Amino acid sequence: MAFSLRGKTALVTGSGRGIGRAIAMKLSGAGASVLLNDIDPKPLAESISLIEGAGGVAKALAGDLTSPEFPQQLVDATVAGFGSIDIIVNNAGYSWDSVIQKMTDEQFQAMLDIHLVAPFRILRAASGWIREAAKRENAEGRPVMRKVVNISSVSGTNGNAGQSGYGAGKAGINGLTKTLAKEWGRYNVNVNSVAFGSIDTRMLQSMHSAESVIERKGQQIRIGIQPEFREKIGSGCSLGRLGTPEEAAGAVLFFCSPLSDYVSGEILTVSGGGRG
Repeated sequence: MAFSLRGKTALVTGSGRGIGRAIAMKLSGAGASVLLNDIDPKPLAESISLIEGAGGVAKALAGDLTSPEFPQQLVDATVAGFGSIDIIVNNAGYSWDSVIQKMTDEQFQAMLDIHLVAPFRILRAASGWIREAAKRENAEGRPVMRKVVNISSVSGTNGNAGQSGYGAGKAGINGLTKTLAKEWGRYNVNVNSVAFGSIDTRMLQSMHSAESVIERKGQQIRIGIQPEFREKIGSGCSLGRLGTPEEAAGAVLFFCSPLSDYVSGEILTVSGGGRG
């Protein structure tokens, strides 16, 4: 069954690289106009260039989602730039891992801020426009289905040693997903979550690579894993390999498409049959 997202507007956070970029490109390829966001302007510009080079329509707004005022600015920019907001993909995130006895309050709170508080603020900011649009469309007898996809992790569904903060944030987004699905069903909004397993992004690159250190609010945070663990992680799932960002984005595209119009409040695990 073919489908088109032409005429739809999507907001995708963390779309400067990796899974977020792949999601934005798939949505654009299906016809949607896309508002991209990332904290880093350079990769964000690269994503815009790729989408426009493929004939898509995109705009970008760089900024820190954990700044309390920025989620509203992002939603306002989406509506101002394209006239609507039909798809929201809360994808932005990173890991800052430690076993619990070494984890600071700052680390734990940072994981909640980016993985749970920021998506909450984005959805709250969008709620007024979505409610009013749905009321108007329903009164006119032409209901429009809209989509929210929150990105979770198997760390949030099954737990993962060393990730109490990350896992708590990802578990929290699943709770928010299920709650909002109940609140927003009356507005014709499907709200679902995708819990990724081992996807080959910079979070699973060698911790000695050029991208293994990121800076957030003055903190130098090391991401990635020991090189010898990569093969073990891939072989730990039924398919025997890491997933690609494009494969990860395919599951999100399903939830953004008309194929999921009667699916809401669900958590889809995308892990290659991983044990979690």
